[in-house]
Amino acid sequence: MINIVLFGKPGAGKGTQAEFLKIKYNLIHISTGDLFRNNITEKTTLGILAKSYMDKGNLVPDQVTIDMLEAEVDKNPQAKGFIFDGFPRTESQAKSLDAFLTRKDIKINFMLALEADDNELVKRLLNRGKSSGRIDDQDETKIRNRFKEYNKKTSPLKTYYKNQNKFYSINGIGTIDQITGRLTKLIDSL
Repeated sequence: MINIVLFGKPGAGKGTQAEFLKIKYNLIHISTGDLFRNNITEKTTLGILAKSYMDKGNLVPDQVTIDMLEAEVDKNPQAKGFIFDGFPRTESQAKSLDAFLTRKDIKINFMLALEADDNELVKRLLNRGKSSGRIDDQDETKIRNRFKEYNKKTSPLKTYYKNQNKFYSINGIGTIDQITGRLTKLIDSL
C-alpha cells in the first residue's frame, strides 16, 4: 500500500499530478476541497456540520475534516493506497491523520512536495484564474497572501515529515510530463 501526502503551494500542480499518480499507482485521490464540496452537496451529517461552521465564516474544526477523511478511507477498503491532497496543513492535523491511519494499520509512506518559485506560481495562478473564474486566482495580492499563509502554517510540516524520513522535495518547474517523470522516478526508487 502506498500512501502519499501531496504538498505544495497553490498553483504547484498538486491536482494535476495527483491525477497521474492516481492512475499509474491505482491510488484513491482524496482532495479535502472536493471532500468538503461532496459532503455539503450530498447533505451528509458531516457536510451539514462543516457548512454550519463555514456559513459563520469559521474554519471547519480539524476533527470534522479527519472524520470526513476517515469515512472516505472506509469507503475504499480494497484501495492500494491514498493520495492526501490539501490535508494535513498543520502539524496538529498531521498527528491526527497519523493517529486515525494507525488505528487502521495504515501509515503515510512519504510526503512529496512540489517546489516552485513564487513568481512562477503567481503566473500559473493568474493564468488559471482567467479560465477557471476563481476570484482568488485573479488578484496577485490575494495570491501572495495565500503564499504567506502557506509559509506560516503549512511549511512547518516539512520538518514533521523530515523527522520521520518521509519528506521528499520535487522540482515543480517544467512541463507536466517532466514533473510527472520526476515524481514517478522518485516513487519507484523508494
